[in-house]
Amino acid sequence: MRPQSCPLPSALLPLLLGLCSGTSFPTNINIGGLFPGDSHEYEVFRFALAQNQDIPKLVPQVDMVDTSSSFAMTYAFCSQFSKGVYAIMGLYDRRTVNMLMSFCGSLHVCFVTPSFPVQTNNQFVLQLRPQLQEPLMALLEHFYWTRFVYMYSSESGLAVLQRILDTAAERSWQVTSVNLDSLTEPAFIKLLADLDYKKDFQIIIDCELKRLNYILNLVKHSETKPNYHYILANLGFLDLNVTEFQKLGPNVTGFQLVNRSDPAVQKINQNWLDFDNKDLKVARRRLKYTGALTYDGVSVMATAFQNLRRQRIDISRRGNAGECLANPPAPWGQGIDIQRALQQVRLEGLTGHVQFDERGHRTNYTLTVMELSHIGPRKIGFWNEKRGYVNTAIYRPMQEEFYNVQNKTYIVTTILEAPYMMLKKNHEQFWGNDKYEGYCAELAAEIAKHVGFTYRLELVGDGKYGARDAETKMWNGMVGELVYGKADMAVAPLTITLVREQVIDFTKPFMSLGISIMIKKPTKSKPGVFSFLDPLAYEIWMCIVFAYIGVSVVLFLVSRFSPYEWNGEESDDEDETTPEYTNDFGIFNSLWFSLGAFMQQGCDISPRSLSGRIVGGVWWFFTLIIISSYTANLAAFLTVERMVSPIESAEDLAKQTEIAYGTLDGGSTKEFFRRSKIAVFEKMWSYMRSADPSVFVKSTSEGMIRVRKSKGKYAYLLESSMNEYIEQRKPCDTMKVGGNLDSKGYGVATPKGSPLRNPVNLAVLKLNEQGLLDKLKNRWWYDKGECGTGGGDSKDKTSALSLSNVAGVFYILIGGLGLAMLVALVEFCYKSRIESRRMKRGSLRGPMQDINFGSTSLVLLRGVGPSGLGGENGRVVAHDFPKAGAQGLPCMSKAAGLGLSSTGM
Repeated sequence: MRPQSCPLPSALLPLLLGLCSGTSFPTNINIGGLFPGDSHEYEVFRFALAQNQDIPKLVPQVDMVDTSSSFAMTYAFCSQFSKGVYAIMGLYDRRTVNMLMSFCGSLHVCFVTPSFPVQTNNQFVLQLRPQLQEPLMALLEHFYWTRFVYMYSSESGLAVLQRILDTAAERSWQVTSVNLDSLTEPAFIKLLADLDYKKDFQIIIDCELKRLNYILNLVKHSETKPNYHYILANLGFLDLNVTEFQKLGPNVTGFQLVNRSDPAVQKINQNWLDFDNKDLKVARRRLKYTGALTYDGVSVMATAFQNLRRQRIDISRRGNAGECLANPPAPWGQGIDIQRALQQVRLEGLTGHVQFDERGHRTNYTLTVMELSHIGPRKIGFWNEKRGYVNTAIYRPMQEEFYNVQNKTYIVTTILEAPYMMLKKNHEQFWGNDKYEGYCAELAAEIAKHVGFTYRLELVGDGKYGARDAETKMWNGMVGELVYGKADMAVAPLTITLVREQVIDFTKPFMSLGISIMIKKPTKSKPGVFSFLDPLAYEIWMCIVFAYIGVSVVLFLVSRFSPYEWNGEESDDEDETTPEYTNDFGIFNSLWFSLGAFMQQGCDISPRSLSGRIVGGVWWFFTLIIISSYTANLAAFLTVERMVSPIESAEDLAKQTEIAYGTLDGGSTKEFFRRSKIAVFEKMWSYMRSADPSVFVKSTSEGMIRVRKSKGKYAYLLESSMNEYIEQRKPCDTMKVGGNLDSKGYGVATPKGSPLRNPVNLAVLKLNEQGLLDKLKNRWWYDKGECGTGGGDSKDKTSALSLSNVAGVFYILIGGLGLAMLVALVEFCYKSRIESRRMKRGSLRGPMQDINFGSTSLVLLRGVGPSGLGGENGRVVAHDFPKAGAQGLPCMSKAAGLGLSSTGM
């Protein structure tokens, strides 16, 4: 073709550019179609192709097949591939989805489908239907479902079931799963009766539209109660037949993919209703969400091929027939280009924003959350990937109130009370609401954001919460400003009471509390020198000492009387063969054995007789229990510095007069004691009103200062929340003791009949359910605390022992060493004195000497102590004394005859 001098039509210019560059782009694109007979998706597919008249033109190659038959789907797929289709649109069944994905991945043929999404990384399968796992989980969290029934169809619910079971295992949910494929109508009716008996009123139904309509019809004819709540895991809430179902009264929630109020959607739907095709055998119906997905799929294909044509990419099919069943399969070279073009499409379709990720799944989509009410379906929120579930429900009885509330500026009265409302350190640099900070400041901001109004914080003029004057009957404080129209709302630590509720309205409590006792922290008792003795009482230590002495004496006695404790030994003298009898358990050895057992160190001697072993056994058992009990309590007594509080409860305050106590003058705490009929509180009120000087204070800060300066002689009664806050502030010298005396709550107050009351009440409940109120309290009470978790200087403390804890042990050690040296000196002096006396009587002849008393000779053996005959161990030596000697020493003759030594006893 040669260039003409006349201007060319704009439509021919891209074609000429393609011919000049050596690349030709087909004007007709064959698009395959795999649909079951007379399906709604097939009708919309033909309608969408007829609506698309752009170049290149999409030409359908449709096969009506049984999507559940693998053979039929394989034959149809290969037939269309051999005909040279560029992409295929159609439906699949759970029995054929894996086969289709295998063919698409092997042959590089793109399959665009509005069927249920599956978990796959095959990028040649583009899934138009968004996944429901994340939106459904977000809805379950919003409704706080922890016990529910999940009814599903194997066709599309297995992936959702797996996600629910994984989450249930993590969060301890109670989930009952029911497969709807195997349920007949009588079995389903029986199942509903069982669920009603078990009170399983929260049910999820996940299946396709046709079966879902059938199930809802069965539920409609059963005894469905208003306390049932159904979540329909389907994207076509407005496609369901729920006209009769809404009269039963249960809560029904579902998802809607197509925005029917969009003018573009309404126009396409009208064209669909007007579309006339003689090939269509089914009566015309409104466009369903699966049809809208099919229409968007055709739009995606048309856009992708237009982009390929604009980029002049060659996608022509040449010589590919018969390659479907080749072994190995021969992939189509241009399939990658088409796959990339389809995956990169971005458009606004009937189902919202259409975009795919790298796996071919829908992304960046938005689902509308619908609810079935008595007047019909209505929108209550939406879900998207960025924001999750956003609740936008406006209840119709409150809709007028919300409309009147929004876009108005209201005066919010409050009071300076830390940590509820405080001025910032540099508040002079700010103006308006920015000057304030604290729990109530953030609470007011959150309420205004949820309700949708603007506000201005103003401090109460007289600095009071609100009470009625006994003489004038006029209200003061924040309550008075609400009663007399000076403010529209009060956000402050304002206690909900009967007398206040009679003149103003309160929301549900945003904080629960009670009256508590604040006292000055007692000084911690320092450990004494002998604090290691504290684990056992003084009486126990004395009993242990007496037990030790008693056991030693009993062991000594039984050893003396038992013949099995005496040992016979041969004499060293060759001339005499009389044996020596010894006993190991003298009095000192008995004391030493008992001491070794008590110290768990043992001894080199042990009893041999049965009686001696019984004494030793019971003593060992006694020491086992005593030492174990002592060791168990020793660590706590050495490491903990204990505070001895003089007051532990309100009863302790009431029965003493040394410590004064009082409350805030003109507050709800004072009113509580004045009206109380409990004996303890009546006694406390009688004391407080007659005390001189007065025990009432004008502000909480004054009461706090009075507690700190009273040196433990004044206790202040106030709300537990304020008590806990002051306990965390420096100098950390106050503490809360005992439990709460009552139970009450702080609420946001509005004037009687104010339109703000119901919207603000709902906002407070929502903030409480979301856990934001607890986060605010932790932030202003403990995260910003100055005393740590233990109060005072606990963060500087460690659990290591100091010298003062164990100083007594060192004193005992030093004392014992000194005593040993002193005893050694005494022994040395005593022995030296004895030896000097003996030296005067005669000269030493060696290690053994004979002392003659007439005809009697006593032999002092080496190693025998100076304590006398028998020594420490009671050694007795038997001799054949002459008769004259025996007559001269009658005491010795008796000892020899008995075999006992008097000194050994």
